Amino acid sequence: QVQLVESGGGLVQPGGSLRLSCAASGSIDIINNMGWYRQAPGKERELVAIMSRTESTVYGDSAKDRFTIYRDNDKRTVYLQMDNLNVADTAVYYCHVNGVTSKGVFYPMPYWGQGTQVTVSS
Repeated sequence: QVQLVESGGGLVQPGGSLRLSCAASGSIDIINNMGWYRQAPGKERELVAIMSRTESTVYGDSAKDRFTIYRDNDKRTVYLQMDNLNVADTAVYYCHVNGVTSKGVFYPMPYWGQGTQVTVSS
């Protein structure tokens, strides 16, 4: 009952910036946690950043000091501002939400977007 649509990926040169967006839709009352994971070829999916509804935030080690996560609860959208990108940031970035309340029922399981490719290359 939750759909996630991501946008904003693409090709960028090292040192450049991108902003990812993820909009949630469906019969949603509340989303507790919204965030981003990424998966590079041959590697496991890893946390990039996640933010609670009260704006408590956790960043993965690779994102600290370069990426900023923020969300608009009214729009049910989470954003990831990525600055000073480097080749190691190349990956598919997945939107992730969990702790959704829909029509008064709490669903603890995670929901995932389809992924958006970010490629950092000169």
